[in-house]
Formats: sequence, structure tokens, C-alpha cells
Amino acid sequence: MALEVKLQVFEGPLDLLLHLIEKNKVDIYDIPIVEITEQYLAYIRTLETEDMNIMSEFLVMAATLLDIKCKMLLPKEVDEEGEEIDPREELVQKLLEYKMYKYMSYELKDRQVDAQRVYFKETTMPKEVLAYKPPIDYEELVGEMDLSKLHEIFKSIVRRQSDKIDPIRSKFGQIVKEEVDMEAKQSYIAKYILGHKTTSFRALLERQNSKAEVIVTFLVILEFIKIGRICIQQDHTFDDITITANENNASWNDAVMVTAG
Repeated sequence: MALEVKLQVFEGPLDLLLHLIEKNKVDIYDIPIVEITEQYLAYIRTLETEDMNIMSEFLVMAATLLDIKCKMLLPKEVDEEGEEIDPREELVQKLLEYKMYKYMSYELKDRQVDAQRVYFKETTMPKEVLAYKPPIDYEELVGEMDLSKLHEIFKSIVRRQSDKIDPIRSKFGQIVKEEVDMEAKQSYIAKYILGHKTTSFRALLERQNSKAEVIVTFLVILEFIKIGRICIQQDHTFDDITITANENNASWNDAVMVTAG
């Protein structure tokens, strides 16, 4: 049974497809792709427009319908879970989204129409009434309040403010970032170790002027151990660590050159 389609302006290919589905009264999840495609192409043949952008959208959808029609004729494809893949699934999702937005636009339009029927009455109250302020009864405002009670309230407010002060952080001064030249410190330690047969690790740390220099010195010692410039020895737990230079290590040449430079 052929469906008679009256020509009308559609907002796009999805609008036309949704119209055909509703006219045929078919389930949107089970679209009879053959019939819908034929009716869609029948409308395309009667479409006259000079706007190629609009025409191209309808032609792209026509090609999509023909592609789905061809896939419906082929053996069913299955996904990784062994379930059949419906070639119409992507088209159905687009139609459902379009239908939702379309009816949402109808709802917004109805609300706009209802809002146009609402009117607000401007105030007509005399200026004298608007400017009137009732007199203040100070005795009623103060009530049973006296100076002693006001003083107690003031002390409680001051106490709350003092409680908000962090007793530790409030004593902190301005934090100044301390810059330590890594290369200069590395050259200094290399020269110091080479100038002594054995070096006390504790004594080397005590020669530093700040916590940052101690940390950098410790990192330099670790780097020297890693590249084999020095050997360390500790006879007993918690004893001082003895540092001995490995003069055969070739990397000392670079350190000496940096120091000399």
C-alpha cells in the first residue's frame, strides 16, 4: 500500500524521516527500511530547491538509507560478544535524539507564548509613603543593655578573634627562597675532597652555612658515589662516615677543570 505524502517544508532529513515513521505508524526501533527508503526517495524526486547545502543533506541521508538497505539484505554481522549488529541502530539513535530536541523546542515555544501573556503592574505608591521611615525608639532598642553587658560582648568578640590566630604560624616571618648554585657547590666539594686523603662526612656538612646547602651537599655526595668518584666507609652503626677520593675515576678531570675555571 503506497503512502501519499503531501509536500511540505521539512527542517532537515531527520525531520522528514520522523514524519514518515509517524505517518506509517511504525515502531521507531524496528523501522521497515525498504518502505521508508522508497517513500524518502519519492519525496527527494519532488524536491525543488536552489540551496545546494540543503539538498546535499537530503542526498546524504538518502545514501545512508540505501547503504542500510543493502546491509539488511546481506548476512547478519555479529559483534565481539556474538550478538547481531543492527545496521539501523545508529540511525535510530539519531532519530530519538532529534525527536527529543524537537519536542523540547515545542515546550519552550509554549512557555514563551505563556510568558507573553504575563504583565506586571508598575508601582503606584506615592513618593511620600515610600520615603516614610518609622521613628526609632532608642529605649526599646537598648532595652536592658548597659555598659557592663556591652563590655562583656566586646571582650567575647575580641576573644573569638584571638582564637582564630594560629599560635604557630603567627610567629612565622617572611619566607625567603634561598638560592644555591649546584655547579659551584659540586666544584667546591670536589676540590675539598681531592685536597684531603680522607674526609669526614660530618665535618663536610658542618662547613655548610644553611640547611639548603646541607641538602645540596648531601645530594652531591650521593651523585659522586653513583658515578664512582668517591668511596665511603662506616666502621660501626652511627659512626661518622669517611669519604675517600677515587683518583682513578676519569670524571675527576671534568670537576677539576670546572673548579679551575
